[in-house]
Amino acid sequence: MSEPQATRPIALIILAAGQGTRMNSDLPKPLHKLGGMPLIAHALFAGATLEPSRIVVITGHGADAVEKAVEDLMPFATCARQEPQLGTGHAVLQAADALADFEGDAIVLYADTPFVRPETLAAMQAARAAHDIVVLGFRAADPGRYGRLILDGDRLERIVEAKDATPAELAVDTCNSGLLAADAQTLLRLLSRVTNDNAAGEYYLTDLPALARAEGLSATAILCPEAETLGINSRPELAAAETTFQTNKRLEMLDNGVAMQAPDTVFFALDTWVGRDAEIEPNVVFGPGVTVESGAQIRAFSHLEGCHVSAGAVIGPYARLRPGAEIGNDARIGNFVEVKEAQIGDGAKVNHLTYIGDATVGERSNIGAGTVTCNYDGVMKHRTIIGRDAFIGSDTMLVAPVTLGDRAMTASGSVITEDVPPGALALGRAKQVNKPGLAVKLMDRLRAIKAARKG
Repeated sequence: MSEPQATRPIALIILAAGQGTRMNSDLPKPLHKLGGMPLIAHALFAGATLEPSRIVVITGHGADAVEKAVEDLMPFATCARQEPQLGTGHAVLQAADALADFEGDAIVLYADTPFVRPETLAAMQAARAAHDIVVLGFRAADPGRYGRLILDGDRLERIVEAKDATPAELAVDTCNSGLLAADAQTLLRLLSRVTNDNAAGEYYLTDLPALARAEGLSATAILCPEAETLGINSRPELAAAETTFQTNKRLEMLDNGVAMQAPDTVFFALDTWVGRDAEIEPNVVFGPGVTVESGAQIRAFSHLEGCHVSAGAVIGPYARLRPGAEIGNDARIGNFVEVKEAQIGDGAKVNHLTYIGDATVGERSNIGAGTVTCNYDGVMKHRTIIGRDAFIGSDTMLVAPVTLGDRAMTASGSVITEDVPPGALALGRAKQVNKPGLAVKLMDRLRAIKAARKG
């Protein structure tokens, strides 16, 4: 190598063009969710740990939807379409234009192989220091249909598909995962020589080691646990993968010092981050984009997504935090409270039966039961701002846009449509009128009507 391997730029080529017919779905296979996020996110995030200079995603079936997801997940990635789909070798070749001027290594990943660890990818990158082609393999408990890696010591001679293997080759239990690393230009040059002289009429990436050896280049294989190479091809396999993902994530959380009384009832997303000594009670669900700081408590039957919970805060039980919720230190979000696109200040309390959306709640303010920030006029969202140390009486309707100053109060049952100055008490009730005896007369009349209809 002309330069130390550790300094060579990395390009990721992620294959995401397949239809996934066994999923029995109109949704492209890379977009089926595992751990709350699309399958392709797992490949993108694992590969991102190598700090790649470029990412090229090869799309095909459902390309528009897959490309939109890629843009949302990794905006600097490039997409290239494979039309028609003529095999894995043909798919990788579609990255040629995007990598035409790239000098560095390329690592080929698969959108439907979500469990390959960053450490394994780093090992593939390191192995490039001694070999031109690095293939990721595994020892299979049941090699069956897998392609076999035919090795001579640490040198990979060729990859043999099971249907083409001799009895001696079928006895080999070292199998091909499909992942591969090589110098990007060498990879593309060798692939241009791959033929489709096979039963399927496709161009296979597995032909690469033999072509490399014919040119005097070296190929090797590094091994990982079989579980890392699990591919998702059907809904039963996706369900099994979800079980595996959740089991691994729960163990990771426990090892990191998170307290859980019933881990099997807690469900995490791929990017969930929970700090040490945080406590998660049973039956909590984390959607994507959640950060929970150390010492926070997430009580039972709560659902969180796209939110940040600060140290010492208590959420739930039966709370819902939606995207954009920022919960301050030692704040309290209680039962049947929903928070969306809102900042709840340090020490503030929103304890019962309340909706806080598009709002800012100041430090130590107390929001009474049944309060609603009326943020939507049917076309646009509007913001509610509540100052520090405010007290919002139960059943207050805050009709946005509206601002309540520090230490302001609202009377219970008020509809607040105008700003409330600091320290002021706002009352927004209609005048109560009592009609003596009318309740009894009205109920008697209604009962008579009901009885007459039954007769």
